[in-house]
Amino acid sequence: MKAVLTRVSSASVSVDGEVVGAIDCAVTGGVLALVGIGRDDADDAWQTMARKIAELRILDGERSVADTGAPVLLVSQFTLMGRTAKGRRPSWADAADGASAEPVMRKIAAELRGRGIHVEEGRFGAIMQVTSVNEGPFTLLVET
Repeated sequence: MKAVLTRVSSASVSVDGEVVGAIDCAVTGGVLALVGIGRDDADDAWQTMARKIAELRILDGERSVADTGAPVLLVSQFTLMGRTAKGRRPSWADAADGASAEPVMRKIAAELRGRGIHVEEGRFGAIMQVTSVNEGPFTLLVET
C-alpha cells in the first residue's frame, strides 16, 4: 500500500462537475491522502496506513492530524501502484482490483473517523478531478 500525503490549506474532489468531498482548513491545515492499494498488501496494512495518516507529524509545528483535529480528504488512486522501471507503459499488475481495494478504503476511512477525525472522500472507481492548495509545499510518499 502506498499513499501520497500532502499538507493542504484546502482540497476538493469532483465527479462529473459535482463536488463529492472537500476540506477547507486554512487555519489548522489538513491532509490530502491519495491512497493506492496493492494486491499483495498484508491484511493489516490498512491499519498501518490509517495510523500513519492520523499520527505522522507533518502539519505545522511538527503536529499530526490527530493532534490538531485537522481534516483529511481521502482519495483512492490505484495508479500509485504502477511500475515504470521498464518500457513506456506503466504496469498496473501490483494494484488490487476494485472489489478488493474498495473495502480497504472504507476501512481506512472508518478507522480515521473512529479516531474523531473529519474525513471527506472521493468516489471509488470514478474519474475524479482533484484540486488542492499545497502548503509548504509538503508532500510525502508513505508505504506500508
